[in-house]
Amino acid sequence: MSLITEEQVVLDLTGADRHEATRRLGERLVASGRCTDLDAFLDDVRKREETMATGLPGGIGIPHARSAAITEPSLVFGRSGDGIDWGAKDGPATLVFLIAAPEGGGDAHMQMLPKLARALMKKDFKAALAEATTEAEVVRIVSDEVALDETASTPAAPAASVTAASGAASTAPAGAGSVATAEAPAKRVLNLVGVTSCPTGIAHTYMAAEGLENAAKAAGHTMKVETQGSAGSKPLSPAEIAAADAVIFAHDLPVKDAGRFAGKPRVDVGVKKGISDGPALVAQAEQLVAEWDADPSKREAAVAAAAAAGPSGGLTSKVEEGASTATKVRQWLMTGVSYMIPFVAAGGILIALSFMLAQVALGESGAIEIVKYGLTAEGEYNIAQNFNLFSLTSWAALLFVIGGASFGFLVPILSGFIAFAIADRPGLVPGIVGGSVAATMGAGFLGGLVTGLLGGFVARWVSSWNVAKGVRGVMPVVVIPLLSSLITIGLFITVLGRPIKGLTDALNTWLTGMSGASAIILGVILGAMMGFDLGGPVNKVAYAFATTGLAAAGAATDAPQLKIMAAVMAAGMVAPLAMALATTIRPHLFSEPERENGKAAWLLGFSFISEGAIPFAAADPVRIIASSVVGSAVTGALAMAFGTTLRAPHGGIWVLPLIGNFLLFIVALAVGVAVMTVLVVALKSRESNLAEIDASATV
Repeated sequence: MSLITEEQVVLDLTGADRHEATRRLGERLVASGRCTDLDAFLDDVRKREETMATGLPGGIGIPHARSAAITEPSLVFGRSGDGIDWGAKDGPATLVFLIAAPEGGGDAHMQMLPKLARALMKKDFKAALAEATTEAEVVRIVSDEVALDETASTPAAPAASVTAASGAASTAPAGAGSVATAEAPAKRVLNLVGVTSCPTGIAHTYMAAEGLENAAKAAGHTMKVETQGSAGSKPLSPAEIAAADAVIFAHDLPVKDAGRFAGKPRVDVGVKKGISDGPALVAQAEQLVAEWDADPSKREAAVAAAAAAGPSGGLTSKVEEGASTATKVRQWLMTGVSYMIPFVAAGGILIALSFMLAQVALGESGAIEIVKYGLTAEGEYNIAQNFNLFSLTSWAALLFVIGGASFGFLVPILSGFIAFAIADRPGLVPGIVGGSVAATMGAGFLGGLVTGLLGGFVARWVSSWNVAKGVRGVMPVVVIPLLSSLITIGLFITVLGRPIKGLTDALNTWLTGMSGASAIILGVILGAMMGFDLGGPVNKVAYAFATTGLAAAGAATDAPQLKIMAAVMAAGMVAPLAMALATTIRPHLFSEPERENGKAAWLLGFSFISEGAIPFAAADPVRIIASSVVGSAVTGALAMAFGTTLRAPHGGIWVLPLIGNFLLFIVALAVGVAVMTVLVVALKSRESNLAEIDASATV
């Protein structure tokens, strides 16, 4: 069945206001059997109008809504001689399309609606409708542009559609032609990309895309637009974004994954600007590109800001689509760890600095005295009431209180972002609150792991419910956080919490009781793991064990968790430093590229970046990895045996002053580096084809 019939055409539309006119159009849907409840449908249309007026420049009105009262995608056309105010700034609407979509309409049907949105950007289409004399003529005009394709073999509104600077002509918005005529011959052709969206994603989204594409084409540029609308959103590829000279956002909803466009000149406006002011937006993009080309520092600043913001400039998950279950579990956990680490770093370094200052101010007992300070402590220990700008003790106490506050977030953040990796944003509330409850109950990071996983799965389950339309709007802000938190935290408090607390207490007791051989064995295991795959899954498991353990260390100065952190960091520095040393003392054993990598490995190793040894392991995995495992295990064992401690989760030699027994830390590191270097040189010297290696190495 077609989207529009003669019964759904009103050539003499009248009404005191747009609501009365919409009712008259809606009555035609009832008459044609496509609307089962007129009042319910009109309520849905009015709710949409309250979100944003649906009048468009050029005398167009497009009231639209999804509704359970609509049985199939439908259009009703109305033409008003005097015009009806539909909320557009340039005057009343004379051409009105009521767009009615069923609540659960399929993608193929929804793709027809963007076709109408694009057709309304064409002047000849609007002129033909204004001049039509019969209902049949209107149906033919509309059907030629908006035909229901049952097979959906050619999507009506591709999520990203391209407009080339040359090729078949299309009608551009008024004024765009003059821009192209006046400027196209003399200016640079730009590659533009854009994103459009509106609250319902039915019409404005696609009309804005069409307006931008037409304007870009008229100005002599190429443009590809990602329409985040009802027909779905196929994201622009990384290559397309990388090749873009500028970005135009025309949106009334947050752009999905906006961080993809970081470091690009950007024009950011509401969706209606994309419909009415396409040429002006393209001109703004041209101006920005010219300014950035003239002043490269602007581009450099944007790139630096993007790098500082992270991979996508926002909350992101490390989970890969299509990965195996085991890989996903590891990635869920590592997402939580990656968001937790800044809290560990800030808290750990502040507490370490606090202890250093306290020992200067109060002597050997400084580290013991300083932990008595707090925001709610009694008398002189209340730092909020007794802070003295000129007192070293006050500064030490201030650093301790801030560091302790940062440490208080470790388990909640770990739990929250594990849940986030599983369920996206709906997982944050049950995850963070569950982690806080786990920490309060003394369940530690093990409790945080459980609440994160449980909260993520529960939130994802609740999010998948197919609920009534009236409930759908409150799902993300009320229903999902309420139910997922109740289920997750209720289960943890009543069922899971006490056993996990018991397990955590047992683990802490075991770690605290470690001494002699048991501590050394643990150091060997963790060190070998750090040296095995150099930043890979096994390495990350050992690192996650160390960093999450810092949450249990609290303010203690000799907690076993601090020893584990020191052993893990020392072991992780061994491989790149050993390869740097090996390429220095026996350069003829390595190719020229390897010797160059060896120079860079010095800095990487000193900065605790195990990946600095990966180029060597990739070229010679058996000998390099075997040597790395042995050398790193030796360092891990010695660091544990020496009792070195560390609160910072990263930093290498740059946090050396914060390392307890740092001289012995250096000794442990040096011994491991020496062992691995000797092994690498010895194993490579046994290469039977040394002549070939020498020939390939340029001295």
